[in-house]
Amino acid sequence: MKRTLAAIALAGLTASVCAQSQSEIGITGSVGTTGVGAHATFPISPSVNARVGLGYLGYSYKGSTRDMQYDLDLKANTYDALIDWYPEKGSSFRITGGVAYNGNRIDVHGRPDAAGSYSIQGNTYNAAAVGNVSGKVDFNKFAPYLGIGWGRNLKDEKGWSFSTDIGVLFQGSPKTSLTANGCSAGAAVCNQFASDIARENEALAREVRKFRVYPVLRIGVSYKF
Repeated sequence: MKRTLAAIALAGLTASVCAQSQSEIGITGSVGTTGVGAHATFPISPSVNARVGLGYLGYSYKGSTRDMQYDLDLKANTYDALIDWYPEKGSSFRITGGVAYNGNRIDVHGRPDAAGSYSIQGNTYNAAAVGNVSGKVDFNKFAPYLGIGWGRNLKDEKGWSFSTDIGVLFQGSPKTSLTANGCSAGAAVCNQFASDIARENEALAREVRKFRVYPVLRIGVSYKF
């Protein structure tokens, strides 16, 4: 539902700007740290353009805290509304600011060691007995964006061109939720394991603080109609 509302809002902005821009429009396809994406660009003034678009990326990797190893699945899903300002006439350099609906999240799966055990807070647990450890890392749904880039201003001639974005998405402090499921080791062990997992969740939260700022690097191909 949130994705649908974000898409509707961006579609409304696109239609509004397009009505003002009459026939001028640029379309960009891109790849980068926000995944595979597309943007539509409309002129606001001779030195200012508006852009609306989306991007999606799925990426799996491994990570760890002091105690545990994890399999991590990053799903980067953004819908953004941006303003490009070209400070120098005739230059392709631009300064960009805006906001994104931020659907980024990381799915977390605890990975037992080679002996099939979890070692947490100085305690060792048989993974087969205490079950699986899983959770996710969430971020603020609306995130400001600031960056620079290079791309043809819509006041220039029609045709193909290349574009680049370099910037950061301010996602805010990540929120972690790590839980244990399927413990069959008895009440005392299961309760202790749940307590240790709660402390491990705090360690995971400290580890993912580096994602408060998400780097954006995109390279694209554009066409101005």
